[in-house]
Amino acid sequence: MKLSIFTVATPDLTPEELAKAATAAGIEGIEWRFKDTPAEVANEKPSFWRNNLCSIDPSASDEELERFRLIAVNNNLVNLSVTPYLNDCNVDETERVFKAAKKVGASFIRCGVPNYDKSVNYNDLFAKATDYLHHVQEFSQQYGIKALAEIHHNTITPSAGLSHRLVSQFNPDHIGVLHDAGNMVHEGFENYRMGLELLGPYLAHVHVKNAQWVPTGETQDGIKLWKSEWAPIDAGIVNWKQLLVDLKAVGYDGYLGIEDFSGQYGSQEMLNNFSSKVKEWLA
Repeated sequence: MKLSIFTVATPDLTPEELAKAATAAGIEGIEWRFKDTPAEVANEKPSFWRNNLCSIDPSASDEELERFRLIAVNNNLVNLSVTPYLNDCNVDETERVFKAAKKVGASFIRCGVPNYDKSVNYNDLFAKATDYLHHVQEFSQQYGIKALAEIHHNTITPSAGLSHRLVSQFNPDHIGVLHDAGNMVHEGFENYRMGLELLGPYLAHVHVKNAQWVPTGETQDGIKLWKSEWAPIDAGIVNWKQLLVDLKAVGYDGYLGIEDFSGQYGSQEMLNNFSSKVKEWLA
C-alpha cells in the first residue's frame, strides 16, 4: 500500500508547496480538491472547506489544469484523483469533472451520493442515485477514469453495507467505493473486516483519518448528550493498526489517502506524522 494526500487537508499550502511537502513526507499520490473559492472568503485565514489554497477551481482553463498535471509529474508524484462535491448528482457537472480529471491525468474521481437529512425518503434518493450512476458509468467508460462513491455520514452511503447496495448494480471496473472509517465514527459503523469482505472488487480507495465521541455537557430529558468530532489518527475511535491488518487480509494494495481534520498540526507536521505512523503500522 502507498500513501496519498487529499488536499482538502492542506488548505494553507499552495499546490506547489503541497507537492514538495508530500515528497518530503514520503507520500506518492495527490488527490486534488475540486472546488471554487468564493470571493467573499478569499481574504480569510486558510481553512479546510472555505479558503483552501490547494484546490482546482471547476472553471479552470486547460492551461491551469496543465499546471496541476505538471506539479505532480515534476515532483515524481501520481495525480491520483480529482475530488469534487457532487451530492446533488448533477450529470453535467459530473462530466465536467471527468473532463478535468482526464486533462490532469487522474485515475479516478469522487462521484455524487445524495445527502440524507430525513426530508426525502431513502428509497427515492436511492432511485435518484441509481439513475445518476448509470450516467456516471457511461462517463467512466468514455473517459477511462473510475468513479468512486464515498462512505460518508449524512448521505445514503454511511456504511460499507449501504455503499455496496448502491454500487453492486454496476461494473466494479467503472464504479467503486472509497472506504472511510473516520466518517463511520460519526455514522455507519460496521465491523470493518466484514465490510471490506463485502465490498470485494468494489473497494477502490481508502481515506485515513480519525474521529471520536465526546460529551457535550448537556442533557435532554435526562439523557446525556454526546457529539462526534475529528481527532488525530492515533487518538480517535478507529484502531488504524488493526484496520490496516484487515485491509491486508482482503488483499487491498491500493492507496491510503491522508485526510486529517483534527487541526492539531501544521500541514507539513501532519503529513510527516501520518506518514510515519501508517508506515510503522504497516511494517
